[in-house]
Amino acid sequence: MNSRLSGYLNEYAESHQNPLNKKIHLVAVPAIVFSLVAILMNLPTPTFFLEGLHWAHIFLVGALVFYATLGDLQVFLVNLNYILINLVLTTIWKNELLYPAIGIFVVAWFAQFYGHHIEGKKPAFFKDLFFLLIGPIWVFINLGILKIKTK
Repeated sequence: MNSRLSGYLNEYAESHQNPLNKKIHLVAVPAIVFSLVAILMNLPTPTFFLEGLHWAHIFLVGALVFYATLGDLQVFLVNLNYILINLVLTTIWKNELLYPAIGIFVVAWFAQFYGHHIEGKKPAFFKDLFFLLIGPIWVFINLGILKIKTK
């Protein structure tokens, strides 16, 4: 693992030590990603967008570029699969998901801020917005999907 990825993961882990905060994040991070993709799939697109192109596609391509720059093929492939699953699900149920996704998004963020209140530490993304993309990696490591040692 390169030092950039290691640095991100170690710093992210510092503000996620409390067992309850960790459990909250294990549920809330995937819920936020899914709901954000669903919301972005439902936002109106400009007329100059290609047919079928949505804001979610632009966001997710940007996320994949970030994951590619981390230099870890396993991290990239796991997140690519995760992104594809989110895209398929939100495409299938696009029209039915907007309002539930908004609710999930709000509740999951509230839960995460509550977890950080318990933790007594600010969310890492207050320092660097890229930590919003590190959250899913941290979840995959904690669920045993990614086999990465962070220290």
